[in-house]
Amino acid sequence: MIYDIIIIGGGPAGITAGIYGARQNLKILLITKSFGGQVAEKAVAIENYPGFEEILGKDLIEKFENHLKKQKVEIKLDEVLEIKKSNSLFLVSTKNKKDIQAKTIIIASGADSRVLNIPGEKEFLGKGVSYCAVCDGILFTNKTVAVIGGGNAGFESAILLSNYVKKIYILEYGSEIKADRINQQILRKTNKAKIMTNVALQKIVGKEFVESIIYQCLKDGKQKTLFVDGVFVQIGKNATTSFVKDLVEFNKQNEIKVKFETFETKTPGLFVAGDANVGQYKQIITACGEGAKAALSAYHYIKKQ
Repeated sequence: MIYDIIIIGGGPAGITAGIYGARQNLKILLITKSFGGQVAEKAVAIENYPGFEEILGKDLIEKFENHLKKQKVEIKLDEVLEIKKSNSLFLVSTKNKKDIQAKTIIIASGADSRVLNIPGEKEFLGKGVSYCAVCDGILFTNKTVAVIGGGNAGFESAILLSNYVKKIYILEYGSEIKADRINQQILRKTNKAKIMTNVALQKIVGKEFVESIIYQCLKDGKQKTLFVDGVFVQIGKNATTSFVKDLVEFNKQNEIKVKFETFETKTPGLFVAGDANVGQYKQIITACGEGAKAALSAYHYIKKQ
């Protein structure tokens, strides 16, 4: 069988692409290791998705998944290993089957936040530990938080958090802050941030919720404690795009470059939606929108062929 579209990924972008593609009466295969992506794993309480004043990430994804399964979309729980293109068709190899054929591909495999792998990080996820200031910042109104990471991601998160919190500590492992000067200037004007370099976070501590963090000063080796209500981990993301190589162009974060009018890559018929592309805003609603646009672009591509 030759599919019209193979969608790779079961997060908001992939699910929305499947729904929109099915409504165009296309033959669609969606391949994913699991449903939900970062929404199911890290977004605990979601308060910025229209129609839901507050909903748990796992509950929102369950609604997405149920909606998808009512469409004419074939679903395979599998892992994509490689994508090739031969003549006008794409060949997708997975762990369980080789060379599934399709006229177009939509990559919606997302990205994974880099984790610290320290005691307390997993235990307090959703109880003070967050990877998304946009998602969770308002929950820390008038509280004290730590942002881990002194790059642009960390400073941009801190700038956003400054609208809510009373105090921000930025902890950077290196000896210098890597954020752009403009971001440093904006944050300093808030008068809410204390920047700390040459420190290594070692443990997140609390009872039911985060109460403090323990860090090591790399200059003298001493351990110290900071009392905080929240910890925002901003040490980067890794786009899950290793299965596609020469067919696309990457940036330094392994995100795929696209034409934002259509979300098509340098290879005709290959589209990328959601966190796997180079788009600046990584939100559930933007991923859904990109999934819809990619599916419609794939439909028009097929019709032109």
